Formats: sequence, C-alpha cells, structure tokens
Amino acid sequence: MTHHSLQIARTAHYYTLGTPGNHIRHYWLVCHGYAQLADELLAAFTDIEDGQTLVVAPEGLNYFYKKGFGGAPGATWMTKQHRLSEIEDYTAYLSQLHGQVLAQLPQNVRITVLGFSQGVTTICRWMMREQPALHQVVFWAGLLPEGEPLDKIADFLKDKKCYYYYGDKDPFIQEERLALTEKIKQDNGFVWEMHRFAGGHELPGRVVKALWETLLLNNGK
Repeated sequence: MTHHSLQIARTAHYYTLGTPGNHIRHYWLVCHGYAQLADELLAAFTDIEDGQTLVVAPEGLNYFYKKGFGGAPGATWMTKQHRLSEIEDYTAYLSQLHGQVLAQLPQNVRITVLGFSQGVTTICRWMMREQPALHQVVFWAGLLPEGEPLDKIADFLKDKKCYYYYGDKDPFIQEERLALTEKIKQDNGFVWEMHRFAGGHELPGRVVKALWETLLLNNGK
C-alpha cells in the first residue's frame, strides 16, 4: 500500500462584520475553536461594530457532525491525520484571505489577530510560517502548539502587543494547564497581558467589547 497526495483547488468560507473600505481603522481576523463554525464565533463580536471596525472570521476547511451521523456540524482546522499537509493548507488559506482583505483597507489600519481555543494553535502556526502583517495578538482559552519552535513565534511578536484571556470556570484551563502555559511563556520569552474573566470556555460579548475598548484606548482610537 503506497500513500500519495494531490493538491487541489477547493472552496473556503468566511464571515464578516463590517464592510471593507478606506473608512476602516481597525481590522480583526478571528479564528474559531474546535467544533465551532465561524459565524458562531463572530456572534461574540457584534457589539463592536462602529462603522470603522472590520471583523473577518475564516472557517476551518474540515467539517464533521458533532453528534453521530447528523444534526449540527462543526469545523476543525486540523486533526493528527496528515497534519503537516493540513497545516500547510490552512496557513496558506489564512494568508490568501488576509492579503485579500488588506488590499481593500487603508495602509494605516490597525490589525488584531485573535485565536479562540484551537484557534490559538492555528494562529501561532500561521504566524510562524507566514509572518503576517499585524499589530496585536489575542490568545483566548487555548494552548500554544506543541512541537513548534515557539521562541521564533515569540521573537516575531516581540514588537507586538499580546493578550491572553481565559474564563475562571473554563474546564480546559485549570491550574495545571495555566502553570504549563506560564512555563512555556517564560521559557520562550513571550510577553502578554493576562486577563481572567467570569465565565467558561467562551467569548462573552461583554468581555470582547471591553477588550475592543482597551485596544482603542491603547491605540489612541
């Protein structure tokens, strides 16, 4: 039995809040977590629409039924099956989408990249391989990817503002995992602001809005 691979063209899907144009001052690219769909993640950002902010939510290329053989579908960025090909595919996809969006925005637009849960590892691998244009990064309730040269990601981010958000009742972010995240941070030279909010494995709209207001304040609006 011999394994082969074949590169093909396929259709990717993404959702937006706001309309690209020269009026946009703040552009967010946000990556969903495992078993989510992009529009489900984007719903957390509806309160930050102000006519000058564009939020783009790409959707993972792989789909499955979350329960059995029917019902609600979810998306995932990758699994361990053919993982290197999956990473190459989604990082190329994110770069193509990012470039397409930036071509429609003014050069001085402020760029924020956010990953939620599995989206954290997704954006980390994208940053390491593609070094996309951005100004600030938000890691939300996820782990940095194992088996990657995280010091290179930290070096790429050294002149960017970074934030880490997690809920105090998040079943996936317990003390042991927090300790591991802190060790990874210290070992690789990451610098980020840590924010803990009341909630679970989620992006509450009120917390997203508070983050948005903080970034506006830090960037002088």
